[in-house]
Amino acid sequence: MSKLNAGAFEFVPGKRFALPQQPEQPPLAPVERPPQSTAPTPPPTISLNIGGPKSTAAPPAPPAASLPADPPRASVTPASSHPASHSSSPAPAVSKKIFSTEKSKTDTSAIAREVQAAADQEVLKDLFGDIKEHLNVVFIGHVDAGKSTLGGNLLYMTGVVDKRTMEKYEHEAKEAGRETWYLSWALDSTPQERSKGKTVEVGRAYFETPSRRYTILDAPGHKTYVPSMISGAAQADVAVLVISARKGEFETGFEKGGQTREHVMLVKTVGVSKVVVVVNKMDDPTVNWEEARYNEIKEKLIPFIKAAGFNPKDVTFIPISAYTGSNLKDPLPVSICSWWKGSSLLHHLDHMPMVNRKINAPLMMPISEKYKDMGAVAVGKIESGHMRKGDSLVLMPNRVNVEIAAIYNELEDEIPSAICGDNVRVRLRGVEDEDISPGFVLTSPKNPVHAVRQFEAQLAILEHKNIICAGYSAVMHVHTLSEEVTLPALIHYFDKATGRKSKKPPQFAKRGQKVVALIETPLPVCIERFVDYPQLGRFTLRDEGRTVAIGKVTKLIDDRIDELADGLSHVTISAPAAA
Repeated sequence: MSKLNAGAFEFVPGKRFALPQQPEQPPLAPVERPPQSTAPTPPPTISLNIGGPKSTAAPPAPPAASLPADPPRASVTPASSHPASHSSSPAPAVSKKIFSTEKSKTDTSAIAREVQAAADQEVLKDLFGDIKEHLNVVFIGHVDAGKSTLGGNLLYMTGVVDKRTMEKYEHEAKEAGRETWYLSWALDSTPQERSKGKTVEVGRAYFETPSRRYTILDAPGHKTYVPSMISGAAQADVAVLVISARKGEFETGFEKGGQTREHVMLVKTVGVSKVVVVVNKMDDPTVNWEEARYNEIKEKLIPFIKAAGFNPKDVTFIPISAYTGSNLKDPLPVSICSWWKGSSLLHHLDHMPMVNRKINAPLMMPISEKYKDMGAVAVGKIESGHMRKGDSLVLMPNRVNVEIAAIYNELEDEIPSAICGDNVRVRLRGVEDEDISPGFVLTSPKNPVHAVRQFEAQLAILEHKNIICAGYSAVMHVHTLSEEVTLPALIHYFDKATGRKSKKPPQFAKRGQKVVALIETPLPVCIERFVDYPQLGRFTLRDEGRTVAIGKVTKLIDDRIDELADGLSHVTISAPAAA
């Protein structure tokens, strides 16, 4: 028997294991409880206040005489035995588990967001050091609202276009009989645009302020050139909606056939979330800086902008005069306009909240244009991620491996790297310019963008004179791509009352309806689901010169399996001949 453990087995060589013999202990006597003469102790109270207001009402206290004399053993004490103390202050010993927004800072998702933001800042510092934030601004509005004049005057006031060049434009415009158009010539560079006073292609310029860098995109206002306007707006972060305050011009642009309505809807569709509405031509003799005219335009525009999907907090109204430069850079003098107390246009752009950038996401850069200059050069805006000189990338949807030979910024200066939000020109090695088309996407080889020929999308039918059935074809505009598409099938429609999907597919879709449709393209297109990459997952459908529907991609149908099956259908397997 072990001396260390009295309960261990006893081992004797040649014999079996045997339990040690322990003396029998007498059974324990039953415990007699004294008879209970008082009321039992009430259970401890634990109150949970989850995110709500603090409760001031105290729980009802039992009579003092009914409580036992012994102190409670639990760490959570019952209600206080002094009823009078409840009226003055609650019992301090009561333990309460309160879940508030302050404690939610330790939540894992909040911590992940903070770590992500810190990592983005580290990437920025690693790439550029301390740099200015970059904003892409698109000027939209009805034809002849003053978009090009506004852009030209901003370039002049920020020093990008010097006084001598502007005087040259003024002299040339005077000789051509277009004396008041000279400011717009800083952006309208082609003879066709200067002679007619209409912007045809998206004008592009760059300027800096002490706090930020800006790329301005001057979109055409004429309805004939809406496809060009869509490609320009797809590269923007902020939209400046230029409204003419001149009597008759605002009404013409805002009525059903005007471009003001369509432009607001299109910039929302391409992903612009912030709008600055500048009421131009306030110095016109028919207006003369009247507050009543400004308020009239504002009251008419706010309901429409809200109906287009914009948050009223993200919309700002500023009265300006693009021709004279009033309220563009410096605050508006009281002698000109006594009722305006707000900021100038540039001051507002400098201090507005910055848009969210996906710096650490996989690289995606839709190509808006290309040309040949000592190799193939692709132009576009980086929608997510970042790139460096010498990176190996993939050009989708052709899956061509390319290498970055050089990166140029808006001023044609070569830079070593670029980040999300930058408009850049990239010289590529490994591909010819004939093999690049607008709508192609430069992407990371580890996480390339999807290239599909079929996808499901949720459509909102805006305007169409006929019903839309299966087999309908239109032109799809997604990021910088324009592609003809067909709707082989309508899958569901959404009930307006309940918002639920229908079980049966609809026979047709008409104006005002929301449907889920299958969309097919003749060639693979580079798109992503809206929930993953909103910029590459929203699109518009246009037909007969008007915007028919807006939509977002909900499901991608990968057809590579079908391609593989088609390739294997021609394969023949022959058995080796017997010897």
